[in-house]
Amino acid sequence: MTQLRGKRALVCGSTQGIGRATAEAFAGAGARVTLLARNPESLAAVAAGLSGEGHDWLVADFAEPEQVATVVGEHLEATGPFQILVNNTGGPPSGPLTEAGPAEFLAAFEAHLLCSHLLAQALLPGMQDVGYGRIINIISTSVKQPIRGIGVSNTIRAAVASWAKTLAGEVGRYGITVNNVLPGATVTQRHHALIQARSLKAGVSVAEIEEAMLGEIPLGRFAEPAEIAAAALFLASPAGGYVTGINLPVDGGRLGTL
Repeated sequence: MTQLRGKRALVCGSTQGIGRATAEAFAGAGARVTLLARNPESLAAVAAGLSGEGHDWLVADFAEPEQVATVVGEHLEATGPFQILVNNTGGPPSGPLTEAGPAEFLAAFEAHLLCSHLLAQALLPGMQDVGYGRIINIISTSVKQPIRGIGVSNTIRAAVASWAKTLAGEVGRYGITVNNVLPGATVTQRHHALIQARSLKAGVSVAEIEEAMLGEIPLGRFAEPAEIAAAALFLASPAGGYVTGINLPVDGGRLGTL
């Protein structure tokens, strides 16, 4: 596939799970991919396994938005613009909303909304210059239907979705689209951690928790990261050029809303 030949993509949180699968899909479609995460060893390993040429990686921690902005800004000056940005990072810790403190909200706000905003601001000028841009945010189905037990995540993900919708309205005239991919239950480290936490809290086995979750999914299985990446690939490609400002659920039909 060559849908993204000649394009450069910055993929965040790309050492595992959905971020890694997205980087692999984009590289397979011909893009030059820059990975962004906080573990240099993992970044090097993933970059070495990508198909194609011209890939590289950057080290930054999304707990430090200014560091993220500085690292990416310096890279832009040295190597030139990107046409694709995938905002993706690990979700906030689970727990009920009533037990969340201010520090948890602020940390999640900085890692998710503020980092996404700073990266978009950094990359938008280059996208505008060529009349092609794709900003894709990997968030959650919770923006349509809150998920029990992850109160801070529900709150912050909704803020990111509204930010993206607003941004889409401002940058569309430059040939730039902004969309959100909403993964359902996907087989990642976070997925396993959430199931384990529910198991401990409820005092039942992991298998019972999984069975209950699968019972809510019409397709009867959890998603693979590559299936989420496929949706991001479409939105990043020229074929997705008339799709903007939307929330795209990839959840096996679990959502009870349209």
